[in-house]
Amino acid sequence: MMLSRSRRAARCVARSADPAASIKVILPMFPTRPARLRLTLATSLVAIALGGCSTLPSSGPTAGRVLARKENTIGFRIVDVDANVLGELRGYDNAVQSAAPRMADLAAQGDNDTVGPGDVLQIGIYEVGATLFSGGGASRGGADGFDPSARGERFEAITVDRDGTIKLPYIGRLPVAGRTPSEIQTMIEQSLRGKSQAPQAVVSVRDNIANTVYVSGDVNKPGRLELTLGRERLLDAIASAGGPAARAGNTGTTAGTSDDSIVRFTRGGRVVEQRLSDIRSGTTDDIPLLAGDRIEVIRRPRTFTVFGATTKVSQVSFDQPSLSLAEAVARIGGPNDNQADASAVFLFRYYPDSKVAAGEVPVIYRLNMMKPASYFLAQRFPMRDKDVIYIANAAANQPGKLVGIINQLFSPFLTARALSRN
Repeated sequence: MMLSRSRRAARCVARSADPAASIKVILPMFPTRPARLRLTLATSLVAIALGGCSTLPSSGPTAGRVLARKENTIGFRIVDVDANVLGELRGYDNAVQSAAPRMADLAAQGDNDTVGPGDVLQIGIYEVGATLFSGGGASRGGADGFDPSARGERFEAITVDRDGTIKLPYIGRLPVAGRTPSEIQTMIEQSLRGKSQAPQAVVSVRDNIANTVYVSGDVNKPGRLELTLGRERLLDAIASAGGPAARAGNTGTTAGTSDDSIVRFTRGGRVVEQRLSDIRSGTTDDIPLLAGDRIEVIRRPRTFTVFGATTKVSQVSFDQPSLSLAEAVARIGGPNDNQADASAVFLFRYYPDSKVAAGEVPVIYRLNMMKPASYFLAQRFPMRDKDVIYIANAAANQPGKLVGIINQLFSPFLTARALSRN
């Protein structure tokens, strides 16, 4: 058993960059033993203390482990980042953007100045000569040339019923839903002709309920926005709601950002989601609003995750419309000088693929940062939401760690031995 562990420890050390380094640390502990026995005792102590190389602390696999065929149990592809890969990525991204639904797909014509159920109307009727109404709203007098026979009546606020009608004295029910205030004025005047002398009506919307849109979600002032003849657009509504709500980000700031927000727009039962930062003012995606539209702003920040030989394992937010691989590596502090294999920076990504049962295929991109050209390529390599960056550990770390652990384990014995000699 001892020999088996000894041989495994010896093989472990042999695979390292400096096979003899670990054993040489322990050999001085056995000065009186034969050389062969000293080697066996030393490797046995290493095996017992560590239980094999697999127990050595590590932040992840080496490049060799990542590239090994036997480790590829899920069928991922490994692709070296070069100019051809960048061209393929650009073509893929263009195809995805062209196929993705956009706000412009929901553009439609419509009015936003018509009356509907729930609206509250203010109506005034003015008559000259023989009148139907009491005339509580008109002044009297004749010195200024005003005809004392003129009368005016301003009704209390009238709410449009759910069936789209209102009821007025001497007129009865009027179907007003879908009509503009000026059209309702004409309807009232025509209904009073023959009953009143020269009637005139003035109609205005006091509370606009039908011609509104609703803004909800992660905004500063969610609520209802009344539409006007100014033809408000999508970004106008979000701005009226105070924009994206403030949240603390990686930099400690609390300002809301469009880069972290998704707009979910609903019109007529159809729903489209688009990132707020991709919608530009006045473009076709900044569509004019219609009554009943619903706008929901959802905070969904794009992030990438970092593992391996770096200064800190973390999840990092983009905090900007686009991010390159070079910027992402710089943001995490780059490879750790004491641990990393700079020739093995890996990016893990899933791509959708309807041809496979899982619906997506895994791909690993490898960037060799020991080559100058890689820095140019990294500037053009676009990061995607939920990408994973892994910086491989250098293979030379293992013997160094092994030597360090052995020193910690046996330095008390060596110290005691030295003191006993003295």
